[in-house]
Amino acid sequence: MNRPRFGYLRVHVMLRREGWAINKKRVWRLYRLDGLQLRMKTKRRKRISLQRGHVPPATGPNQHWSMDFVHDQMLDGRKFRILAVIDQWSRECVSLEPGFRLTGRCVGHALDQAAIARGMPRAITVDNGTEFTSKALDEWAYRRGVKLDYTRPGKPTDNGLIESFNGRLRDEFLNTHEFVTMQDVRERLKAWKDDYNTERPHGSLGHLTPSEFAQRRSGQPPKSRPSLTQN
Repeated sequence: MNRPRFGYLRVHVMLRREGWAINKKRVWRLYRLDGLQLRMKTKRRKRISLQRGHVPPATGPNQHWSMDFVHDQMLDGRKFRILAVIDQWSRECVSLEPGFRLTGRCVGHALDQAAIARGMPRAITVDNGTEFTSKALDEWAYRRGVKLDYTRPGKPTDNGLIESFNGRLRDEFLNTHEFVTMQDVRERLKAWKDDYNTERPHGSLGHLTPSEFAQRRSGQPPKSRPSLTQN
């Protein structure tokens, strides 16, 4: 047979075109007797992650960010999510954006806001969630010249830095607070983010805070540290 990837239905059509008066059932029987059954492949969405190779570690600020979602709920049971973004080099928390519904467009807006003070990253590591694979975020990345580095499905270790950060966010913040309103979440998150960047020493950074690490490596004078104390 010169068309081994044709299924029996297509073979039946070809035979009928050539003048064979044969029905589909007979074609199917002959098809099976000759061992021509095709093993159908599961249709998969194309992902950049399927071609993901080794990603070298970041050696400077804004080379590579990581982002992911963390889930929690209000005191009244309403569920919300937090978009967490970090810089892989300095481990600084770039953005913590909460919301009841965070679409790909919302993610792009949050990244634009973070880039006002820091500049755009060259690449961002993300998983294959619908918000990160959406057309809105794909267009955002194209227009900003940012590469979206997708992890391999089922391989959270490909984005291990943000997974580790999410664990700290869960343990040190979400598990110790109860929230009534979204404004309450935003204010508490901002205070925790400032404390994480400027007060909390990081073991993998030689027990420097992320801000201290970034300032020392870049030769900038140290910035004043905001207090975590709530008024």
